[in-house]
Amino acid sequence: MEATEAVHLGIISLVPATVSVILAFWTRNTVFSLAVACFLGILLSGKGLMGFPALLKTALGTTSFSGLLLLELFIGVMIAFFQRTGAIQNVTLMLERRRFTRVKTQLVAWFLGMFVFFSDYFSPLFVGSTMRNLADKARISREKLAYIADSTSAPVSVLVPITGWAAYFTGLLIGVGTIANESQAMSLFLKTIPFNFYAILSVLFVGLLAMRVIPEFGPMKKAEKRALEEGKVLRDGADPLMGSELTDTPPYEGIKTNVFLNFILPVIIVISIAIGTFITMKSAKTMEAFLAASVILGIIMRIQGVPFADIMKTATAGMKGVMPAILVLAFAYALNQLSKDMGTAHYIISVTEGWLTPHLLPFLIFIMCAVISFATGTSWGTFAIVMPLAAPLAFTFSGGEVSILVVATIAAVAGGGVFGDHCSPLSDTSVLASTGAASDHIDHVKTQLPYALTVAAISAVLYLVIGFVFV
Repeated sequence: MEATEAVHLGIISLVPATVSVILAFWTRNTVFSLAVACFLGILLSGKGLMGFPALLKTALGTTSFSGLLLLELFIGVMIAFFQRTGAIQNVTLMLERRRFTRVKTQLVAWFLGMFVFFSDYFSPLFVGSTMRNLADKARISREKLAYIADSTSAPVSVLVPITGWAAYFTGLLIGVGTIANESQAMSLFLKTIPFNFYAILSVLFVGLLAMRVIPEFGPMKKAEKRALEEGKVLRDGADPLMGSELTDTPPYEGIKTNVFLNFILPVIIVISIAIGTFITMKSAKTMEAFLAASVILGIIMRIQGVPFADIMKTATAGMKGVMPAILVLAFAYALNQLSKDMGTAHYIISVTEGWLTPHLLPFLIFIMCAVISFATGTSWGTFAIVMPLAAPLAFTFSGGEVSILVVATIAAVAGGGVFGDHCSPLSDTSVLASTGAASDHIDHVKTQLPYALTVAAISAVLYLVIGFVFV
């Protein structure tokens, strides 16, 4: 306990994340809210005025952020190329011929999200950009499309054993309890999948909403009513998290669009490289996949008669179009770094450690991870912080055996971490879902949160039942 107390600033460590969320909902300006929260946190931690630029240099001068920055830029280029070649418009027309209803359109988006399971970054952008025009014609709100894209990204990635999520998660388990190697860690991960209630229910919830088994409620009901009755897929005054460069780019005049060459082939390239590198290198090279697809698509465009100058102008416009998302991600990374420096997660752990009894362990671990991931916007960071506490405790309570308690507790870490990654305004995948759907980011978070909280509440009850019935 003393070691934990030594690395956090107490309740003050919660202030930056709390301020950022409150300001974001109040002002509806995510960049401003994050910047103010970072600046306030710097002052509270005693680093002075120069601490703010120092924080930005530390947080953004990392391989992690530069990789995400490049990924965003290349995705912007590829989407712009899709627009300029008329690929997305033609895919929309193909789907329109099938005369999809609002229900079927949502189900198609749901299935697409589950199909692109290998990357929680690619999935929301792919679903949003591919389905946006069709969803607009079906009068589905951008908030609903962003929700569908978001709910089939991280929640799906954490359930599939051949993703970067699984590799990272199993790596944290090696050396804990009786888990001595990667094979044993993967075996334990597979056992946790049926107990990852939050991820499973999040994905199912989308399908049930799309099929109207569960009625819309909360702010999403209002958004859907607006879109259906008024034809407004965005509310008046909304600020979509995607520039007009990626939503209003017309096809190049005279181009003969080939759906396979201009859309399907680049997508196949992205999927093949991502999955291929994961199998051979144990890491899905998503950024490199988008780079390769963008270059090849650019070559195809030149062969189809698009001038080189137009191709470069389109690529630049694509990069410009994702700048709103990049700004949000930059300050979110800075706030995450600040939360780490102030020991936000360690403080949350310190005030809950004393309650961790065997019966309550899965439930409290889930709640702890949900709070930490929502406050920091990172699931992987939550896994890294909580797993060293939760897994050894579970093994100790179970006498070193891989019992239901151990499996449920580790699953609770995964599900609780995904909660924040799924719905925090600070989360990169939430930002990407808003970007892909061209939705106002705060509107996306505001409409999604009641659904996420509903699923989280059900999951928490299930962990309580497991703790008291099976432990």
